[in-house]
Amino acid sequence: QVHLIESGGGLVQAGGSLRLTCALSGRFSALVTMGWFRQGPGKEREVVAWITFHSAFSSGGVRGYGDSVKGRFTISSENGENTIVLQMSSLEPEDTGVYYCYSDTQNGRDWGQGTQVTVSS
Repeated sequence: QVHLIESGGGLVQAGGSLRLTCALSGRFSALVTMGWFRQGPGKEREVVAWITFHSAFSSGGVRGYGDSVKGRFTISSENGENTIVLQMSSLEPEDTGVYYCYSDTQNGRDWGQGTQVTVSS
């Protein structure tokens, strides 16, 4: 079973930065992708960023971003710790929401509990 633990959310003013982390643990095989979705107040869940690995967690991988965060957010992986990091800069009030980490393995998709990000204007 896969466990995903997010951390790093909080309150920040517009224009500021936050760093989210997601730690993966448990038993799994054929890790394919890890990434983040978010859900703002009254909005549908939307993709934020992801990393697609070849077959196992590594410091490499192909990265992708949702259109609304391109150029402002950066996703990376920390090899040896099974952790991904979402560095968020130039935050806007529209970035407010609950950020959910996810992983795709041979067993399917798993989700973290979510971490709240609030950007004040």
